[in-house]
Amino acid sequence: MVDVSIILPVYNAEKWLNESLHSIIDQNFEGTLELSVFNDGSTDRSYEVLSQWRSRLEAKGIKVILGGHSETQPKGVGAAKNHAVKQSAGTYLCFFDADDVMLKDRVQQQYKAALAHPKSLIGCQFYREPANSTSRYTNWANSLSQDQLFHQAYTSHGPTVIMPTWFCSRAMFEEIGEFSEAGKGTPEDLIFFYRLLEMNLGLYRVDQCLLMYRYHPEATTFSVLEETIWNLRVSALEDQVLSKWSAFTIWNAGKQGRKLYRSLQPHNQNKVLMLCDVDKKKTDKGVYTYEESKCIPKPKIPIVHFTRAKPPFIICVKQDMTGGQLEENLASLQLTEGKDYIHFN
Repeated sequence: MVDVSIILPVYNAEKWLNESLHSIIDQNFEGTLELSVFNDGSTDRSYEVLSQWRSRLEAKGIKVILGGHSETQPKGVGAAKNHAVKQSAGTYLCFFDADDVMLKDRVQQQYKAALAHPKSLIGCQFYREPANSTSRYTNWANSLSQDQLFHQAYTSHGPTVIMPTWFCSRAMFEEIGEFSEAGKGTPEDLIFFYRLLEMNLGLYRVDQCLLMYRYHPEATTFSVLEETIWNLRVSALEDQVLSKWSAFTIWNAGKQGRKLYRSLQPHNQNKVLMLCDVDKKKTDKGVYTYEESKCIPKPKIPIVHFTRAKPPFIICVKQDMTGGQLEENLASLQLTEGKDYIHFN
């Protein structure tokens, strides 16, 4: 019996593998550990590096399963993760990217958290390398409260529990289903994450820095189009939030607020009471006319100052980008996040 399988998809990761594999050997986990690797058609020396490390890992009591080939065409990170899970045997799954580094407590601390929260996807805090490469994103992800892991799931940042930090039971993974195997340009982590939320499963973050999350231009994240992410976010927002609301206000009468309105399905557009803003130029217009609509007459949405608007709100203003004004305005209305408003940006 294996307690934890580390799930490692690999594609042309030769330059990082020595550091990432060394961090597996350094784990202080008290249970049984295995490493399940799927080499997704690497054309560099990734397979050779993995083969060289096998004896070192097994000497430390870490079984290694090395699947995949260098001769085959890459099928994408979703397929590689699925293959690595299928060939593994652990009761729990610790997802790990080949370009990242685990701190020595990672498996032990997340394993303890998973035992305490058996129906939850477990994450942890992290730091970036190079330092401060995505400081705003890192601060946001590391500072979310337990409730905000759910409430801010539709922001442009992606999953509130960051994919390279995922840890969960095999039973939970199988209940949610495999990652999308649509290939390059598919945000398989976000699709999986929204499926988890739809199934009312849990989220939990260990408030301890347990991972170095590397930032570099070769990361698969950069192959995903912004519009793909936008469409997924809107769909999840409609299914998981707006389906429970009979009416709502979009907070932002500018570009992002109007784009959200236009992206909604017609029955959700009909639920929009108004757009609200702080910009006098926008509120003085008094109305937003949806010119692209096929309806006659064209829909006209009132634009009001935020103090005159009716909750609940979908907030389409970027957090931490207004010098604290947005946060002060929200606080002045004495609203409850998740009930009276949801952040979308």
